[in-house]
Amino acid sequence: MTRTELATPARVLAIGAHPDDIEFGCGATLATWARAGTRVELAVLTDGSKGSWDPAGDPAELTARRRDEQQAAAGILGAADVHFLDAVDGELDAGAPMRARVCELIRSARPDVVLGHDPWKQYRLHPDHRYAGQLVIEGIVAARDPHFFADRGSPHRPAHLLLFEAQVVDHIEAVDDDAIACKIAALLCHRSQWRSTMGIEATAADADAQRRAFENRIRNEISAARGEPFKLVSDL
Repeated sequence: MTRTELATPARVLAIGAHPDDIEFGCGATLATWARAGTRVELAVLTDGSKGSWDPAGDPAELTARRRDEQQAAAGILGAADVHFLDAVDGELDAGAPMRARVCELIRSARPDVVLGHDPWKQYRLHPDHRYAGQLVIEGIVAARDPHFFADRGSPHRPAHLLLFEAQVVDHIEAVDDDAIACKIAALLCHRSQWRSTMGIEATAADADAQRRAFENRIRNEISAARGEPFKLVSDL
């Protein structure tokens, strides 16, 4: 049974593996909530340093560029803060050191709702997405219980977890045209990813048509789902 729309939360924390993952997964929902007065915080777990098809590219330059792109995208969504945890792109793991950092972040942000990747998505190829999802779930468990990482702040139990890219969708957040436009504009801030992720060759003669095709793809996906789709977990 698919449920629709949570009550507008006071505070939310969205956690993604790379710059642009949050925008793809839940950008319109975050824009909707921010517009309604929710304090929205984002956390990006890796530095995005491998997100290029250019073998001659400089990873340090790409990292800096993607950080700037993420900040710009966050501003469009209405996010109050972005946390960069800077694990090396492609080398994220769900071990205790990173789990402690996610636990600390949840305890500091004290969100009513946490959003993140579904680690159980079937046939998921990118390990960072799988580990990011594990870190969100295991970070929530650690954050709620006082004897996990007791030096990392006071316990906090979120009310809900929304998993994007979900294997099993049972929850839809309705979003309007303005929120969809914010999601698209935020995604397009990630210009370093236009070619590899969005199918836009910025220097191509038909770049404008490619960009419109990408925008239509996002709108059509949301229309087909009647909003942004998630797996909702409330027994936290």
